[in-house]
Amino acid sequence: MPPEELPKFYNVIASGRAEFANGVRLVYPMDEKAMQFLNLCANKTFGLIFTWLLGQPVKDTLCGTKVLTRARYEKIAANRAYFGDFDPFGDFDLLFGAAKLNLKIADIPIRYRERTYGETNIQRWRHGWLLLRMVIFAARKLKFV
Repeated sequence: MPPEELPKFYNVIASGRAEFANGVRLVYPMDEKAMQFLNLCANKTFGLIFTWLLGQPVKDTLCGTKVLTRARYEKIAANRAYFGDFDPFGDFDLLFGAAKLNLKIADIPIRYRERTYGETNIQRWRHGWLLLRMVIFAARKLKFV
């Protein structure tokens, strides 16, 4: 994500509009090779599931850009065991933790471009199943308590 877009995240937190700013790559048109089609479908599906689970709109759960205060992060980290400590990327852990603390989440659109270097850390099938299991585990805690 271009660093020039970070002030948008800070402004949302500083203004009190939200307590957790979540990046969304799925609003603006993407470069053709920015995200593979199956990853795009999975991201949109997780967004729908999270919106239902958390009771507030979340369009993109796996965008790595998330902003919150240190104090709120420390509260989420202190309660990490509640949802299990098995999130390979930290995105679901932060969103579930924010929901448990009743934090207001705001989606912040970003422009997502094709990588200019490096490779994705996500192994589509292995991590996809792990993330789906994490969603089921969290659903038991959030919706079916």
